[in-house]
Amino acid sequence: MPGMDHDGGSQTEGGHTMAPVDVSGAPAAAPDARGNQPLEPKLVDGVKEFELATSVIKWNILPDVQVGAYAYNGQVPGPLIRVNVGDQVRVRVKNNLPEPTSVHWHGLSIPNAQDGAADVTQPPIKPGETFTYEYTVPNTPGTFFYHTHVQGDRQQPLGLYGALIIDDPNAQPDASQEYIVELGEWRVADGQTFPAMEFDGMLPNFFTINGKSYPATETVKAKVGERIRFRFIGSGQFIHPMHIHGGPFEIVATDGNPVPEGARLTKDTVLVGPGERYDVVWTAREPGKWLLHCHINHHITNNGAEVAGGGGLTMVIEVAP
Repeated sequence: MPGMDHDGGSQTEGGHTMAPVDVSGAPAAAPDARGNQPLEPKLVDGVKEFELATSVIKWNILPDVQVGAYAYNGQVPGPLIRVNVGDQVRVRVKNNLPEPTSVHWHGLSIPNAQDGAADVTQPPIKPGETFTYEYTVPNTPGTFFYHTHVQGDRQQPLGLYGALIIDDPNAQPDASQEYIVELGEWRVADGQTFPAMEFDGMLPNFFTINGKSYPATETVKAKVGERIRFRFIGSGQFIHPMHIHGGPFEIVATDGNPVPEGARLTKDTVLVGPGERYDVVWTAREPGKWLLHCHINHHITNNGAEVAGGGGLTMVIEVAP
């Protein structure tokens, strides 16, 4: 079964698992496959049922750069789970990794037994086992996410995270379109993938938005006058000052909590730390190609090189008249 190489020297004294991902026998996703694809629930007796499965895969962050990844449902990041306030949900998690895992519902106020903190609120989900989470979605619409809570310094940077959006169907939209921006980091060396972490020799050299590095990231299409909500999710392990060209944006929500209108800040850069979420609304003011990118300049390169004007944590917003 594909998984970790447990050869000697794979751990430091502090316990960090440093071994590269063993992708022998692991399937390869299509080079143009995208993460964050909507996960449709099955409605059973009024409960929305979702199915998640973890596995090791080969994943292209660029057409010519393939990484070894841990994935939910064969994609990085994991599928988008979108629910309404007050929904009853049931999530079955099948663990196809060669090591235990769990799923934490980051930012949600739910029963303690469903929190997903392995060895604290539940036993870890062993390889081959299934664990079912069940809870009522809180009445707090906003941007949340889910991620592993076992060996977090390894499993999460290797891809075990995904967006969780809670909607209020009665709320009036404040933008004509929205984009989820999940930030990730990768350590690729000698053709192998290591978990990127704040540790000597393990720092990232590739950076992704929704599992892809620029210029393979999505291009946002808009028209002058359109308002776009960007949902930034600090799903990685590093801080990223996210900046948008072409004019400022308004911070309308933080960590799933709406910002009162009189307290909203207008900025052009917001510091997104690990675990943080910021919802910002940006108005397309002028036609052209405008960049959305991290302002740590190394984070907008691919292994230290710029490609087509950037790399890594970069997207283009293409505004038509």
